[in-house]
Amino acid sequence: MSVYDLGRVRAQFPILTTRVHGKRLAYLDSGASSQRPLAVLRAVDEYERTSHANVHRGVHALSQKATDLMEAARGKLQRFINAPSLREIIFTRGTTEAINLVANSWGNGQLRAGDEILLTTLEHHSNIVPWQLLCERTGASLKIAPVTQSGELPIESFRALLGPRTRLAAFTHVSNALGTVLPVKILCALAHEAGALCLVDGAQAVPHERVDVQELDCDFYAFSGHKMYGPTGIGVLWGRERLLDAMPPWQGGGEMIRNVSFERSSYAELPAKFEAGTPNISGAVGLGAAIDFLQNLHQNALQAHEHGLLQRATRALSAVPGLTLVGTAAHKAGVISFTMEKIHPHDLGTILDSEGVAIRAGHHCAMPLMDFLGLPATARVSFGCYSGDDDVDQLLAALQRAREVFG
Repeated sequence: MSVYDLGRVRAQFPILTTRVHGKRLAYLDSGASSQRPLAVLRAVDEYERTSHANVHRGVHALSQKATDLMEAARGKLQRFINAPSLREIIFTRGTTEAINLVANSWGNGQLRAGDEILLTTLEHHSNIVPWQLLCERTGASLKIAPVTQSGELPIESFRALLGPRTRLAAFTHVSNALGTVLPVKILCALAHEAGALCLVDGAQAVPHERVDVQELDCDFYAFSGHKMYGPTGIGVLWGRERLLDAMPPWQGGGEMIRNVSFERSSYAELPAKFEAGTPNISGAVGLGAAIDFLQNLHQNALQAHEHGLLQRATRALSAVPGLTLVGTAAHKAGVISFTMEKIHPHDLGTILDSEGVAIRAGHHCAMPLMDFLGLPATARVSFGCYSGDDDVDQLLAALQRAREVFG
């Protein structure tokens, strides 16, 4: 699909035919969870109906088939982010678990009192709380790189906070609250110059742009399936093989062991070492199908479509009386946050829902950022591959309705 065919894309998402309060559904909450195309729904259904068995543990045909499907998905993920080794792809429940894995496995063994972790003000709670817990356990401390009121990260401010005690810099690739795209490659280079590792929260990036972990030169990269048209409860931690090899297991149980006795246990090789217990097999199969779907869209065409939609929506929303855009960075992905005069974001979200428009309203799991901006919450529009001008038009009409209701 070298030319972006929105109608053809939408036809692959059956949920978009849903009526909400008798109105056409304008789904503008993909940043929270994207919808799933037929290819993903069918892949999961086909697995559940014809191929389900526990993986890696059986000699019977179904077990081998399920194992082949899951490992095929791992291979797709390796190619999708250009990971050097299949051993570096760790299945998790999502971005949150991936970051917690690093905090517990790498962090517990590496950090000491006086060490520092550098974050940014833009971070999601999933890239804050695990590091706070780690600091409580180890005596390390957090440093926070400030952002501007427009939601941009000044490079020099980030650089100035890197020092001899910095062990890790952890930052988002794309802000879930504002849509700001950070210069990840530059930030990774600065962290490495200071002798620190870097972890990237890529949950909001993988649906919108091509990610190459070798080009970014990060040390860990985490993302979730349900943000990129895949199932919930499945995600990925990518890490450099030498780092993962040196890290102890985070969770113990079946699959992650080589040998167990009551005296001691030895552990399996990567990636099994970090995949204790029965995995989300159908989720992995669905995520593999989501990668196929995304790649069939052609990334350049998708990016051009979403960028054009973002520009058009930003211009239109800027012209709405009483509406204030929140987060106006020069480089953004398909996210727009805003407030409306005299209308709390939660009330606004309820009114828009009555008009068939689904948005997110709240602090977006970014309370420190909201505190910095002096806001209790914002309304957030986030686009997916199926979003179009008619969704923006329906949003604008619903906002007019909200203005009428609140005078």
